[in-house]
Amino acid sequence: MTDDPNLFATAVPLAARMRPRDLSEVVGQQHLLKPGSPLRQLATPVTDAARAATTSVLLWGPPGTGKTTLAQAIARESGRRFVELSAITAGVKEVREVMVAAHRERDAYGTGTLLFLDEIHRFSKAQQDALLPGVEAGWVVLIAATTENPSFSVIAPLLSRSLLLTLEPLAEPDIEELLKRAVTDRRGLDGQASLTDAALAQLVLLAGGDARRGLTILESAFGNARENFDGQLPIVIDLPNVEASLDHALTRYDRDGDQHYDIISAFIKSVRGSDADAAIHWLARMIEGGEDPRFIARRLMILAAEDIGLADPQALPLAVAAFETVQQIGMPEGRIPLAEATIYLCLAPKSNAAYNAINAAIEDVRAGLQPGVPKPLRSSNYAGAKGRGNGVGYKYPHDDDRAIVEQQYVADKVAKRRYYQPKEVGFERELSERWARLRDIIRGNKKQ
Repeated sequence: MTDDPNLFATAVPLAARMRPRDLSEVVGQQHLLKPGSPLRQLATPVTDAARAATTSVLLWGPPGTGKTTLAQAIARESGRRFVELSAITAGVKEVREVMVAAHRERDAYGTGTLLFLDEIHRFSKAQQDALLPGVEAGWVVLIAATTENPSFSVIAPLLSRSLLLTLEPLAEPDIEELLKRAVTDRRGLDGQASLTDAALAQLVLLAGGDARRGLTILESAFGNARENFDGQLPIVIDLPNVEASLDHALTRYDRDGDQHYDIISAFIKSVRGSDADAAIHWLARMIEGGEDPRFIARRLMILAAEDIGLADPQALPLAVAAFETVQQIGMPEGRIPLAEATIYLCLAPKSNAAYNAINAAIEDVRAGLQPGVPKPLRSSNYAGAKGRGNGVGYKYPHDDDRAIVEQQYVADKVAKRRYYQPKEVGFERELSERWARLRDIIRGNKKQ
């Protein structure tokens, strides 16, 4: 252990310094690292030609779960040349250059190449097509990483030539092990620091299954604790140091990836299920992740119409008002009307009767149930219309004291259908009784 607390004032982040050197140092993802697993086979030295694997792999998982780490460890253990490309900066030209170099290295020196392609979901079809010749010919072993479901973002030929392996967020004991290792390891804080139990627990919580985030916050907390260094080692990192090291937790939320769809789905289902606390949690996750508040408000408008409907006719106007307010005032104040609308819609009575009614009617229309308009209902506002019988026999409802008359508004085969079936909840309970009375009068079932 060194006694120089400034030794680690380095440009190399702690997370990079603590990256595992081989698979034995990898924490978590043990479901992918069992003996004989595809990743273990890829890590077999290429000198053992009989056992060395050349299968390409797609690693799918959230940030900070070890995708880059696994690729580098496999390249190091297998003896392959490691080449990394990012889909954000690399194009077709760069991919082809890697393939040409890999072909040359293999033929001239017998050296294998492992190409690690980060964020493959950002690659266009043309860019992904450029990978195929090298993958098919075995010039490279491709390990591609993605935070999105590859089924939606990776071309079928590449999917069929690769194994899809799913990485999981690290469990809390895994994160705790990594943090403790970083404190003691020579590549990390080298024993200069110690963590109080409260600080460790908070770091694990803030990491949220993301190793890189946990190590980044630890490094920041160590820097905060080091400001008051009094010459006594180890430097104690306590809870205030952790809290002072960041304004808020670095929210893991990919606005363009699976997190975007998964969290908005959880949010809508929580509102539909009337769980206000759960819905507010998901709302906070989206706000902290930088989600467009107008997107959230639009989804609330849809939900108000689809899932609440006429059980509470005020729900939709309130959701529209929330959208307009957010659009006018922006963020961060926009979080308040979003929260108000979310809680109101959670607690409102729920009915999807109107949603079901229009869907059923559309289904019938598409199936061919499209009778002609009854003549009394046809337009009569043109010369000769009456002679055709259009508008003849129409009963004007306002001529009746109740403003409701017996009349055929659609052909019998449609009139027999029951599209709108109100639920006995909220205001729709009253509508259910009203619609039953009106329907009987209109259909001639009750003379009153």
